[in-house]
Amino acid sequence: MTAKDLHFYEPKNGHGLKHDPFNAIVAPRPIGWISSRDAKGSVNLAPYSFFNAFCYVPPVIGFSSTNWKDSVANIQDTGEFVWNLATMDLAKHMNATAAHVARDVDEFKLAGLTPVPGKLVNVPRVAESPVSFECKVSQIVQLQGADGKKAEAWLTLGEVVAVYIDKAFIKDGVYQTGLAHPIVRAGRRGDYFEIKPENMFEMIRPD
Repeated sequence: MTAKDLHFYEPKNGHGLKHDPFNAIVAPRPIGWISSRDAKGSVNLAPYSFFNAFCYVPPVIGFSSTNWKDSVANIQDTGEFVWNLATMDLAKHMNATAAHVARDVDEFKLAGLTPVPGKLVNVPRVAESPVSFECKVSQIVQLQGADGKKAEAWLTLGEVVAVYIDKAFIKDGVYQTGLAHPIVRAGRRGDYFEIKPENMFEMIRPD
C-alpha cells in the first residue's frame, strides 16, 4: 500500500470526507445502556455509544458522555448505575430511550420497559434485558487533549458489584455472546450491527 492509496488527515484540520470516519473505524462498539437515579428518586435510562469493559479484577466498565448529561449528573450524586445489554429484540426500545426529553420524564415508561429494583444498588435494571450489571462508581473523569485542554466529555467508570444473566444464554457453564443477539454501534448516526452465533470464529493465541 502506497501513500497514494491512503486517505490521510489531521483531525484538527478536518477529515475531508462526507462523514467523520472515526466512529466507523473504532467499531463496532457495545452500547452503554445506562440506568441511573437522581438524588430525588427520578429514574433515567439512556444509551451511550462510547462504552466498554476495562478491567477484570475488579470488573470495571465505563462510558463516555459528550456534554454533562443526566446520567452523569445522577451517577455523581448517588455513586451508582446499572448497565443493561441492548439486544436485537430491544433495539427499538433502546432507541426510544435516546430521545431528548425533560429531566423528569421516565424513559422506562417512554420506551415501554419494566424497571426492576436493584439488589446492591438503588437503581433499577431493565427487566427485558438478558444481562445487567449493577455498578458502583469508581471515577468520573473529564477528558482532555494532548495539550491539556479540557473536552466537553466525561468518562464514567464503575465497578461491577452484581451481575444478572438469563440462564437461556449459558451453555455448559459458558455465556454464549451470540445467542443474545446483542446490537453494537457502527459509524454513522443510525448505523448498527447485530452479533449472531454464526459470526463467531475461534483463534487461539500462540504460546
